[in-house]
Amino acid sequence: MAWLEYLLPLIFLFPLAATALIVVALRNLHDARVRSPFDAHPLREPGQALRDRLDRAFAGLFLDGALGPIVTLAPLVYGMGRMLFSSEQDWIEWALYGALCTLLALVFCFLLIRDFQRIRRLKLGLACELAVGQELERLIRPEAHPYYVFHDVPGDGYTIDHVAVTPHGIFVVETRARTPAITPGGREVNLVAVEPDRLRFPGWSERRPLRKTRQATRWLTGWLEHQVGGPVPVKGVLALPGWEIDASQAPDDLLVVGGGDLARRLTATRLGEVDDATHDAVITALRHRASLLDLPPLEGPSV
Repeated sequence: MAWLEYLLPLIFLFPLAATALIVVALRNLHDARVRSPFDAHPLREPGQALRDRLDRAFAGLFLDGALGPIVTLAPLVYGMGRMLFSSEQDWIEWALYGALCTLLALVFCFLLIRDFQRIRRLKLGLACELAVGQELERLIRPEAHPYYVFHDVPGDGYTIDHVAVTPHGIFVVETRARTPAITPGGREVNLVAVEPDRLRFPGWSERRPLRKTRQATRWLTGWLEHQVGGPVPVKGVLALPGWEIDASQAPDDLLVVGGGDLARRLTATRLGEVDDATHDAVITALRHRASLLDLPPLEGPSV
């Protein structure tokens, strides 16, 4: 029966299929998330949302790198089986198997390149998050307990990178990672001009970072007012680590900094006095909000 010539070669694909199943089963074997031994809540570090996305990116890289050779070899292995069971040699058919293998190899090469680029972007974003987080830690001193810093606070469908609680206001700190421009002569240009509604980088401009920072600030202002039962002074801060800031046209409602002097700028910026009761209520509300981590993973708009 002629159909057996096409069915029997599938036997040779069983080992490849079994290997592929093992690869898929092992893709989530590594889970870097750590839970507290006291209350089982996941522990949060600066850039935790990016860490989670980076773990998923590495899992995707592992999946594409491991499945790529298996899927690419499948048409070739099937074709070899066809040659064993076929009564006639059809060279056009064998050429199609070879072309399919080549096409699959190109597809997986593209997927691997995409994975490497994604990991590179996430690593840059995580490095900036950690740099800003370390700078914010300078706010915390044994003699300055009124300062309190939260990382990766769940917002309305996204995460707020950092929230700094001080005796003179609450600051929403968003971090953005951008690679400085390189001139044809090899000189690095890292000056960004801040305008009311956009950032002018060397060679391009962006509106989204300012818009997202304002969105996070409005949300936290309304949420804290509801939680505390009264108005709370909140200001948005956009940190661009590694960039020099031209703030001559900067808006009044946002503070844009390069990241290196973030702690000093927050300490020097006075939004208004926060009484002890409001201060403690804000910290309690944010600690409760930060502990609500049984929600689905949030894709923060950080990169």
